[in-house]
Amino acid sequence: MRPGGALLALLASLLLLLLLRLLCCSTDAPARSRLSAERSRDGPRGTPAAPRTLRSPATQLPRPTNRYLESDYLQIIRNIQNCPWKRQEEEYENFRAKLASCCDAAQNFIVSQNNTPAGTNMSYEVESKNEILIRENIFNMFPVSQPFVEYPYNQCAVVGNGGILNKSLCGAEIDKSDFVFRCNLPPITGNISKDVGSKTNVVTVNPSIIRLKYGNLKKKKEIFLEDIATYGDAFLLLPAFSFRANTIASFKVYNTLKESNARQKVIFFHPKYLRNLALFWRTEGVTEFRLSSGLMITSVAVELCEHVKLYGFWPFSRTVKDTPVSHHYYDNNLPKRGFHEMPKEYRQILQLHLKGILKLQFSKCEIA
Repeated sequence: MRPGGALLALLASLLLLLLLRLLCCSTDAPARSRLSAERSRDGPRGTPAAPRTLRSPATQLPRPTNRYLESDYLQIIRNIQNCPWKRQEEEYENFRAKLASCCDAAQNFIVSQNNTPAGTNMSYEVESKNEILIRENIFNMFPVSQPFVEYPYNQCAVVGNGGILNKSLCGAEIDKSDFVFRCNLPPITGNISKDVGSKTNVVTVNPSIIRLKYGNLKKKKEIFLEDIATYGDAFLLLPAFSFRANTIASFKVYNTLKESNARQKVIFFHPKYLRNLALFWRTEGVTEFRLSSGLMITSVAVELCEHVKLYGFWPFSRTVKDTPVSHHYYDNNLPKRGFHEMPKEYRQILQLHLKGILKLQFSKCEIA
């Protein structure tokens, strides 16, 4: 495949899904006929469609390019918004079964005493040639078993940090969820809570952010504990065994909370689970250096929850109405280039939305 062909193929398959959804949801019979006629004119059923066959009256074909074109995605999302979302139970069950067969989040998502005995030589997720011996003191940091005893949860919210959340008024809707996942320790207090909510059951924590903001947690321990207190009884989820550099920082967070009798509990991603999850998504075309925490948690949520809705997942610099939007709802700091492949990840999440497996919130929430 020529350079840029892989991304073009990803967009093309997404457009095909969109076309099928438009056919299904359209109440305008003439419009449906036009779409059907165009599909039959472009090629016989059952044969691979050339890129031009994916064009619909509302969707322009992305141009072949090595670059990710934000405008192509925004046009696709505008078209998606024209179709009411509908949950597809069979699609959901099939995808959930695929995830469970490869990864089994219910048993393997978190390092526990049940799945990681003392004396284990655990390989790191990314630096897999390196191992850490699970001595008794480390073993005692782990919960006895997976801590999510009420699994499967009914309604779950996965809250990203996209600037699209600003002025969304989604806070009340998020807080009504049975279980709320948040990504990378974002601010949730003050006036922003009306947009992002405050309920938190699990929040991922990037050790690099801890080091940058709080140093070694000695001088800024009280500030750290005050900030963490806003998350109530949440679990703090850290990738202690992804890179060796993360281990000491993650253990310091654990020990700081334990010594202070904090309400929050520290849990650790299991590196084997994350490796298996990366292999799963690689078969779907996501070949980046490492998955983002957003895609990791979305995958976990699909396994642990009956209904999943995503908020604040928006890797674009503009809204569908073409107005500028910050990268995060609390700042505009851009991620490292080359670390995550956000266009490919977002394409996968759009696929899940189109298939009725989960629901993406694209704009403001409706207020009851």
